[in-house]
Amino acid sequence: MDWTRLISNKRLGQETRHPLRHDDRSEFKRDGDRLIYSAPFRRLQNKTQVFPLPGSVFVHNRLTHSLEVSSLGKSLGDDVARLLVERHPHLRGTLFEEIGTIVQTAGLAHDMGNPPFGHSGEHAIQSFFTEGPGRGLEERVDARFWSDIVHFEGNANAFRLLTHQFQGRRFGGFAMTYSTLAAVVKYPFSSDRVGAHGKFGFFESERKDFERIAEELGLRCLGREKGDSVQYARHPLVFLMEAADDICYEIMDIEDAHKLHLLSLEETAELLLGFFDEAARQGIRQRLKDEGVTDENEQVVYMRACAVGKLERECVEAFVRHEEEILEGTLTGPLIQHISEPQRNAYRRCSEVSKEKIYRSKPVLNVELSGYKIMETLMEALIDAAIEPERFHSQQLIRLFSSQYDIHNPSLEKRIMAVLDYISGMTDVYALDIYQKINGISLPIV
Repeated sequence: MDWTRLISNKRLGQETRHPLRHDDRSEFKRDGDRLIYSAPFRRLQNKTQVFPLPGSVFVHNRLTHSLEVSSLGKSLGDDVARLLVERHPHLRGTLFEEIGTIVQTAGLAHDMGNPPFGHSGEHAIQSFFTEGPGRGLEERVDARFWSDIVHFEGNANAFRLLTHQFQGRRFGGFAMTYSTLAAVVKYPFSSDRVGAHGKFGFFESERKDFERIAEELGLRCLGREKGDSVQYARHPLVFLMEAADDICYEIMDIEDAHKLHLLSLEETAELLLGFFDEAARQGIRQRLKDEGVTDENEQVVYMRACAVGKLERECVEAFVRHEEEILEGTLTGPLIQHISEPQRNAYRRCSEVSKEKIYRSKPVLNVELSGYKIMETLMEALIDAAIEPERFHSQQLIRLFSSQYDIHNPSLEKRIMAVLDYISGMTDVYALDIYQKINGISLPIV
């Protein structure tokens, strides 16, 4: 793969158009602005990240998480660009120097396809088709479509949200640049190639769009089997977006856990200072003392900032060190697995504690159980309406859909996708509201 091809400001759906611009924003900055001002991005403020929402203690939601990933992604991209331009002087003054902005935008977009209630929402959609009433649909739909829905995944749905032409909308979706779209796709293969982790990058309905992008950017094709099934090497900038995501969710979950008293100050400090040698730890503690920081939350904030900064530098160094492998498409695993051993071990320790004391905690379990039940109910009612739209109750439910969702399409597959588009776009609160109305729990007060 070649950097001069990998960074392109060509826009999906507007390849032949060159509209007059009236400002000095780059095309990549324009990508980010489109997301910031969009309704799907705003809805992230009411989607669960890990902990229940809302609460008396403000913890991270999908919106704040995405903003932090975006900010860190900008730092990672800028630092990598600065170092690689020194290595490759011919890249100076080219679009390559804007990779920080591309990764920044990818950070904004990476969770936009996630359904309400975090990962339990994904599992509820998958389980409806694998274990629930939706099992009988397998014989009525195409095999590739079935593979997509039984493995329904927020990453693939994000690419769909960004590129799909919804009813009444323009071709190309958000009409993002090719490089930005490629930087969002962590798993550049279709659902019939999912491994043990169950992740994939695009639905069959958007496969041709991704292939067009991949071919334009020169992404390395790693295999084409099973007819049109295809797998590409990641766009290099995916490693930076993923690193920003890995750092933010792991480190910020630790901070949130302290705020919610799931972790003591001592436990939190041990985890966050674990990224440093003894001299650096003493230096951090001494600075807190010298500056008179006695508030526990502020102490955690400072230690968290130090940890994030350390991991950012480590990931930049790892990317630059492995640039050749990344461009060849041979680097395996996320960038966080290629940082220095002391920091890698400290990150692993944070992950272990998070699984034990955070992700299995009662507050998280409660939201997952409730969210799963809500999503299960919505799936059953709305998919049933899509299967038999002529029934009276189905027609009532279909009226809930906005005009952008193709719920009246003659194709059963497209009606099912319309339901998944509608449900995955819901906020936690809206999903709860529709759940209550469907079950007759709440009625409007006149």
